[in-house]
Amino acid sequence: MPESAWPSAFRRWITAARPWALPASTMPGVFGTSLAVVVGGARADVLRFALALLAMVILHSAANMLSDVFDYKRGLDRDVTPVSGAIARGWLPAGAVTRAAIILFVLGSGIGLGLAAVTGTALLIVGAAGVAVGAGYTLLKYHALGDLAVFLNFGLLGALGAWIVQTRAFSWLPVIWTVPMAMLVIAILHANNWRDAVSDAERRVRTFASLLGDKGAEAYYGFLLFGSMAIVLAFVVVPRLIGFGLPALPWTFGIVLLALPKAFGLWGRARRRRAPRQPMDFIILDGATAQYNLLFGSLCTAALWLWFFIR
Repeated sequence: MPESAWPSAFRRWITAARPWALPASTMPGVFGTSLAVVVGGARADVLRFALALLAMVILHSAANMLSDVFDYKRGLDRDVTPVSGAIARGWLPAGAVTRAAIILFVLGSGIGLGLAAVTGTALLIVGAAGVAVGAGYTLLKYHALGDLAVFLNFGLLGALGAWIVQTRAFSWLPVIWTVPMAMLVIAILHANNWRDAVSDAERRVRTFASLLGDKGAEAYYGFLLFGSMAIVLAFVVVPRLIGFGLPALPWTFGIVLLALPKAFGLWGRARRRRAPRQPMDFIILDGATAQYNLLFGSLCTAALWLWFFIR
């Protein structure tokens, strides 16, 4: 059988982990770590950072695999697209992917427990919440709570956990300042659910996109896309004008505006979903949004370090 039809085992398992979605787990961790060093005054521990990032990627991969298994068993995502997982492509059986997901959950949790042993109870609580949400993500998604789950798990909790790993202390700062990036993680999931809204509704799967309807889903996507940038700019400007007892984001965060052309490009693809310039533009909007999430998160992290060196 040719390679294109039956790829190597490595490629099959990497595809099962849905790597195009992994920036959603890595960027909050990188940002939270940078925040701990630049703002929290922590001395960077590279080993703890690497282990925390590895745990986030492993647990995110496990959640992706488990989600694919449940979706496939419910008759969802049977049509193969460029962002389909290994089960839908017929590369791996659902049973094997389930077992791999369980192993990854155990492995990621084990790394988390090791980190909690040297950093304290706060990380144990945050990590346990993250694992619980990740393991139950699919059930939450079927009841229109998937957006909230990824907002917490691959946004706020990821950044907070990374902060605690470095500082060994709890703070609301990484939770608040990571909100814009967490909104873009929702945008990735929403783009996927928006594409599948009709088939999901037919199978009695309630996602937020299916509840909103097509026009509502369009408005929601625009809110996530541009609202995330607006909140960053508000965090820069508003505390300096009237103050909320919250430190203002450094003015260097203005560089997020460099992502604006990419945001308008995604918005155009969403608006032209019925008559796309390229046939796959809307179908792979979730993958394109994940790339934008990586760009946006990288700019936010770069803004932190730029402020650090200028200061």
